[in-house]
Amino acid sequence: MSPAAPVRTLRVQGMECAGCAVAVRNALASVSGAADVQVDFAAGLARVSGGASERSLVRAVEQAGYRAEGVTEVQDPEALRAEVERRQFALWRGWRRRALIGLAIWIPLELAHWIGMAAHAHGVGVQAFMLAGSTLSLALVGAGFWRSAWSVLRRGRSNMDVLIALGATTAWLASVVTFVAQRRGALLDQPTWFSEAAALLAIISVGHWMEASAAAKAGQAVRELLQLQPDQVERVDREGGSAQIPLVDVRTGDRVRVRPGGRVPVDGVLERGEGDVDESVITGESLPVQRRPGDTLHAGSLNLSGELLVLASVDGRDTSIRRVALQVQRAQSSRAPIQALADRVAGVFVPVVLLVASATAIGWGLLGEWGTGVLAATTVLIISCPCALGLATPMAIMVGTGEASLRGILVKDAAALERAGRVRGVWFDKTGTLTEGVPEVTSLEAEDGVDVHEVLAMAAAAESASEHPVARAILRHAAACGVRVPAAEAFVAEPGHGVRAVVQGHAVQVQRDERASCAVMVDARLRLRIHVRDRVRPAAREVVGQLVGMGLQVGMLTGDRAAEAHRVAAEVGVPTDRVRADLRPADKVSALAGVDHDSAMVGDGVNDAEALASSPLGVAMGGGVAVAGESAAVVLVGGRLESLPHLITLGRRTLACIRQNLVLAFVYNAVAIPAAALAMLGPHGPAVAAVAMALSDLSVIGNAARLRAALRAERLRSRAGRSPQPAA
Repeated sequence: MSPAAPVRTLRVQGMECAGCAVAVRNALASVSGAADVQVDFAAGLARVSGGASERSLVRAVEQAGYRAEGVTEVQDPEALRAEVERRQFALWRGWRRRALIGLAIWIPLELAHWIGMAAHAHGVGVQAFMLAGSTLSLALVGAGFWRSAWSVLRRGRSNMDVLIALGATTAWLASVVTFVAQRRGALLDQPTWFSEAAALLAIISVGHWMEASAAAKAGQAVRELLQLQPDQVERVDREGGSAQIPLVDVRTGDRVRVRPGGRVPVDGVLERGEGDVDESVITGESLPVQRRPGDTLHAGSLNLSGELLVLASVDGRDTSIRRVALQVQRAQSSRAPIQALADRVAGVFVPVVLLVASATAIGWGLLGEWGTGVLAATTVLIISCPCALGLATPMAIMVGTGEASLRGILVKDAAALERAGRVRGVWFDKTGTLTEGVPEVTSLEAEDGVDVHEVLAMAAAAESASEHPVARAILRHAAACGVRVPAAEAFVAEPGHGVRAVVQGHAVQVQRDERASCAVMVDARLRLRIHVRDRVRPAAREVVGQLVGMGLQVGMLTGDRAAEAHRVAAEVGVPTDRVRADLRPADKVSALAGVDHDSAMVGDGVNDAEALASSPLGVAMGGGVAVAGESAAVVLVGGRLESLPHLITLGRRTLACIRQNLVLAFVYNAVAIPAAALAMLGPHGPAVAAVAMALSDLSVIGNAARLRAALRAERLRSRAGRSPQPAA
């Protein structure tokens, strides 16, 4: 296996809207050696995998008009939460300040304009007041847009702030020329647009202010997760004394006390005490479970009753909550494939708009309407700002991945969530997925003259190092029979085939068999057949029924015998003609390659790792071995099969939200630009354009907020025990 590509993390300063994040991502993606680029607008971080040097990446960001520095990625959960909150609050506060200043200047200007018009007193005094106010607005509110625009223009690039800065400046400059000319008796019938210049800066700042607020709420899942860990922990020493220490100071092997009503601060094993524990934050299961000594406890779980003494299995900086929070943050900053079109459009949008604005001014000028031309060109510059395109996908992805994490579904990137929304078929592994993964030996079938217990002992010895559920069943049965298991040597596992080892000088193989669950070969001779049966998960039939009701085709890919596979399929409702049995790992990969590209593979265990990795959408049961989770794009934390329909629903609704947002953004620009170029927005076109642009942003933000509110309400109803059926 080739080593993982290095990942470099940059702290990026100067990103003030979603369009900025797109510009930074495009700049980083253009660097030679940059394989995968993720820009986290909320935290102000960019992550780039591949062979690109840090210096070249920093230079690319700076050439795009932003500031960057290489950093070590934040690993401390408290530092992560503080960084996200600091960044989002600073962004929100900055836009609020600019918006309030802009409104405080624009509203008096607008009132003076209309009062003067109504009183027929729009003379030099009112005009001078308008000039002063508009100039103040450009200096105090527009300075930020101009700094951003100049930083990219001097490097031969462009961004959305170029349109805003040029639009406001053009309106102000044309008004100054008109004001001076009118003092000399010319252009007396030509209106000025001082209030419009101030209006567009104020309204656009208000839009960015609301965008910052919405982005903070959409990305709130990371903070909600991290807040489930207490800041302080009660550590118990060997003598029984206790002391309050920060969570980050907890070390592996420490004992921590969790009192009733408190949250488990760190992953560990329950050493003393018992009680009911609410693990919904980790697994999505709304009903509490009883935990006794020896049971595993997850950080963030709520202790409902009893005093628990937990032996920490990780340190306070490496809890499951922290790992999930980091993964959610990365997923929220990742790029969905559907976003590629919007990114391509945004990449050429600004230069095209500049050409359209120039053509508009020249075209009206050739018709003898230079005033109209300046007005129309200014309106084009303002109304064309493609902020909504930049917001369309990230806002929905932040909502979808965040809600998934709060339901016990870990989505590793935006592409996985999009693929979940496109799924049309689901293929299940059997053992540990549709079944509980705790099989039991039902009977032994020995060859003539064979000592059953002796061969069972050899089989148990050969399976002692295997993680397979059947191996565990054989070992449990050997223990129940009182068989002493000898030591094994030269153990080799062959995924999908079996295991082999040397036991007491004999070559022992436990392998697949057509007549039983497995056959035991000793020195290449068949000695014993072992029959094993696994219980079907209680929720399996309901889950399969829900998926079928959502219009999905379901099937089974298993390495088990056909007879056992068809028994389980019949019990859970999988059609007989969609059952593939006696498959090795490579056979599962081949089977998936032969189906459509909109299928998901749901599995658990080493035998599924290759299939999960090669599937269009690999979904791992969180109760499985680590390699399955690493190979899959989605993990059902806690191994809850019931989460699968919710994953598909979340994917569909997120994908629908993205499509709606893109349509809103594209339609807005398709209608607005021609209307602006043809001067159809009237004499106050720039102000109307600023309002229209803000409304386009708000339509996208509002649509994502609507989705978040609906999903949150459903989650809270589910936690209250009134779980709805997943909607298609």
